[in-house]
Amino acid sequence: MAVENYRVLERWVRGFGNHRRIQMLELLDKSPELSVVEIAENLKINFKTAADHLRRLTIPGLLMKRSDGTSIRHKLTPRGMKVLKFLRTLE
Repeated sequence: MAVENYRVLERWVRGFGNHRRIQMLELLDKSPELSVVEIAENLKINFKTAADHLRRLTIPGLLMKRSDGTSIRHKLTPRGMKVLKFLRTLE
């Protein structure tokens, strides 16, 4: 595998390498199209923390964002679904 591919994999792993982010992947799998506020309330964390974690999941392409008027909706990408499926095999 080329060095470039290892760096891409590292970016993906860093994207989901946090318990809150894994919780967010699980939550969005069960309830897609949630806003930052809805995710924060569901996980009982503050808005800024939720927004930062969502940003970190979006950078490696695990989540996609969609504008819905005044809020942004979040949904797993196919890559995000693959990562979640992989994580479930580790349980």
